[in-house]
Amino acid sequence: MKIKYIALLALSLIMISCTTTISTTKTAYKISNISKLKSDWIFSPKEWFLQKDTLTGTGGPMHWGVIESKKQLPKNYEIDFKVNMTKESLFEVMLNIDKEKYIRTYLYQIDQNIVIGNGVYNKNSDEYGKRGGPTLFKKPMTLENNKWYSVKIRVSNNQLYFSVNNETFLECFLEKSNLSQQGKLGFLTNGEAKVIDLNIKTLQ
Repeated sequence: MKIKYIALLALSLIMISCTTTISTTKTAYKISNISKLKSDWIFSPKEWFLQKDTLTGTGGPMHWGVIESKKQLPKNYEIDFKVNMTKESLFEVMLNIDKEKYIRTYLYQIDQNIVIGNGVYNKNSDEYGKRGGPTLFKKPMTLENNKWYSVKIRVSNNQLYFSVNNETFLECFLEKSNLSQQGKLGFLTNGEAKVIDLNIKTLQ
């Protein structure tokens, strides 16, 4: 009986490790099916949808497509995923969303940079000044449409690390840069972007 219990536990852990999840210190949830996407995220189905294991977002220059988690990110976390900007120039990971403020971590084709910035997002307005925000740190990187990029983001002990393809990276301290220290997660696009292999885990 004990051996059967251990085997069942090991199988459960293996299955969890192979799914797309967002984890907090207390709970974990999948975005591998549409019902969980609807229950755990805030979004317009005209802007974001899930097909098989690919999360696709659509927006435009005048109205960015945004999806936001309902759950808080843990204080220390690591995010890994792959993204493909199939149309237009901007894909953004919105970190630590707290009311209308958040941390901008994004890939920007027009400037050919990866960027960390201080962001603001007003859900009810597309006016200039009520979305986006100033750049704090940037690093040049060649970015193209229809190409997959591996993104890693880590927040640990008040320090943010953001890298693309394990070769171009930025780092900063949240408090020193006056950045939001805790909140929710979101994704934003001004065209079309596809996200796969999303994995978010709690760091001790």
